[in-house]
Amino acid sequence: MEDNEAVRERYELGMDRIEELLETFLDGWQEEKQDAVYCGYFLIVAGFLKNIKEVYKLVNSGEIKSLSMEELEKWNKTLYAYMTGDGIEGVSYEYSYLNPDYAASILGKKDGKLLCFLFTELQGLIHYAFAQRLFDITIGMELFLEIYGYYREDEETAYKQAKEALYYYASDYCDIRMDYRVREMVDPKLSFATEIIMNSDLTDLRYLYRFGSYISKNEIQIAEYLNGLEEEAVIKLARTFTEGYRVGFINNKIDLSKKSVVNIRYNIGFERIIREAVKQFEAMGLKPAIYYEAVSSIHKKRNLKIGYCATSANRQYEYDHRFDNGLYFDKGFVERKLATYRQGFEHYKELASQYAGPAVLEIFGEHPFLAEDKENAITLSEKQQKLTVYYEREASLILNEYVKMEETSFTIMACPIPEIGADFQEIFDETVKVNTLDIDLYRSIQQKLIDCLDKGEYVHVKGRDNNLTDIKIMLHELENPEKETNFENCLADVNIPVGEVFTSPKLTGTEGVLHVNRVYLNDLDYKGLYLVFRDGMIVEYNCSNFPEKKKNLKFLEENLLCQHKSLPIGEFAIGTNTTAYAMGHRFQIFHLLPILIAEKTGPHFAVGDTCYKMSEDHKVYNPDGKEIVARENECSSQRKTDIEKAYFNCHTDITIPYDELGEIAVYTKAGDKMVIIENGRFVLEGTDELNKPLDGLR
Repeated sequence: MEDNEAVRERYELGMDRIEELLETFLDGWQEEKQDAVYCGYFLIVAGFLKNIKEVYKLVNSGEIKSLSMEELEKWNKTLYAYMTGDGIEGVSYEYSYLNPDYAASILGKKDGKLLCFLFTELQGLIHYAFAQRLFDITIGMELFLEIYGYYREDEETAYKQAKEALYYYASDYCDIRMDYRVREMVDPKLSFATEIIMNSDLTDLRYLYRFGSYISKNEIQIAEYLNGLEEEAVIKLARTFTEGYRVGFINNKIDLSKKSVVNIRYNIGFERIIREAVKQFEAMGLKPAIYYEAVSSIHKKRNLKIGYCATSANRQYEYDHRFDNGLYFDKGFVERKLATYRQGFEHYKELASQYAGPAVLEIFGEHPFLAEDKENAITLSEKQQKLTVYYEREASLILNEYVKMEETSFTIMACPIPEIGADFQEIFDETVKVNTLDIDLYRSIQQKLIDCLDKGEYVHVKGRDNNLTDIKIMLHELENPEKETNFENCLADVNIPVGEVFTSPKLTGTEGVLHVNRVYLNDLDYKGLYLVFRDGMIVEYNCSNFPEKKKNLKFLEENLLCQHKSLPIGEFAIGTNTTAYAMGHRFQIFHLLPILIAEKTGPHFAVGDTCYKMSEDHKVYNPDGKEIVARENECSSQRKTDIEKAYFNCHTDITIPYDELGEIAVYTKAGDKMVIIENGRFVLEGTDELNKPLDGLR
């Protein structure tokens, strides 16, 4: 509130100008310039900002709490109308100034990109209005008025002046905004979401609209469903989530008692589970820091959602604007952003030292999204792509300096949402079963797999039918097999559900083809994904998302390779959760399963960093007491001599489902062959139990 008072006068002056603009400015401009193409744009954006003012007043006065469900829904639709095409008559995303192709067609290619960016950046004010962040509203509104002035005064020079204004908006306020983003991560006192979760009447679904997110049927229906569960069922679900977190610290021999902050990330609608989880975390001595997904291009990471959020209002919109920072992203800005990021951690270093790590409740069931490549969407130049890689690396090092990765842990669990279809309730119940399988049974079976794998020099994986996978994975040599192992026996702690053994393979000698007919990664649908490896590095890649090969390569470079020219295999794993596979097959939702579950339903390969990134020197052990020694590869081993070559700051799991799998076999130095999986079924002695869920599947 003190911060708000400091900027209130600027806010009120700005909003007065917005209202004057709506009443007189554009009328006058239109009379003077009948052919002015920008009038309609500024009128729409000014109207949007007036709505932001009204919402801010409703929240600030407390009147928002007295609105009916119908009134709240109307406001929600109005605020997100230009994104969704729903809520304002005659509006659709196709003909919205948030659509880069439409903006370019009306405003011109150059000005269209800039003004489309501006309107997109201002969409973040919706959240700021509900969270009462007056500073962020004010600087966004002032940016709009400044750029409006340039186009009103001289359209010929407006673009250059407006682009400079955007740059200085991003750069000048970077210190304040980066400081706040760091604080959101580590300070439980920023309790906007926590107070809604803990203090609302969750049976009155009007609370959903207080977050300021786009609220769809998913959020409403999942909240209704959870409200219908017995208290014991909710406690059990939350316990699975929080116990995974606690056990992760125990298994990695990290002292949780030294920590006091847990970051909770989840999808709106799951508040009943999250409320119980908060209570259980507090019993462990942890307070929640719950921050919103990034809404400014300064903080966004492509189209990924990191924080608490709702299901997407429009995934094409998010995809179109994943590289909006390309409008101002240069070396000077990157260095300033890094400096202010460090300043933020220095400011909150005491809190950062108390940070225990994230607890993430993911969702699945959204219909697959096949992105359309918009001609006028902002993209990154080759120089900017290199700068992005540089920034991600340096920011990761700063984070690790203040939040020691080897002293933190995490947990991730996934639940379905109603969009998954008519079988939602059955799928939800089955997912609970998948998430709570017998850990002791899996520990024993997976140990048999590891005992076999540890005898090998390499593993050979082959697809079948139309899956072209044919790849050899080299394993590290064990100096003391009695006390060392290559593979982690992954149980349901940090990575729920149970069901995989994984390693960081040797890169030298790892070679061949990885092919998947269809896979869903980071909210994007990949068809015919084809990767070729030599010495563990990607040397060729393609997919069949688009008719043109050039578009496919660009799609992979931007989204899978994360702007890198190549990536290593950071992880090889064998998934053992055949119960999850049977669920996917039974309900025909395999393509909808999140990677968290999908990776347990066959062998998977992660491209990017290893699972032990920046924790390679921290010893970890399996339940049998053996040390897992395969914690690095030829890339990450360079961390002490050439950090630029060591890490890639990405890790994407690609799974081959059992029904596309021909064989997984282990080969020893002596040339002996031991088959683990053949034609999608486990054949290694002692693993028959894993085939039971597969029996009867076609």
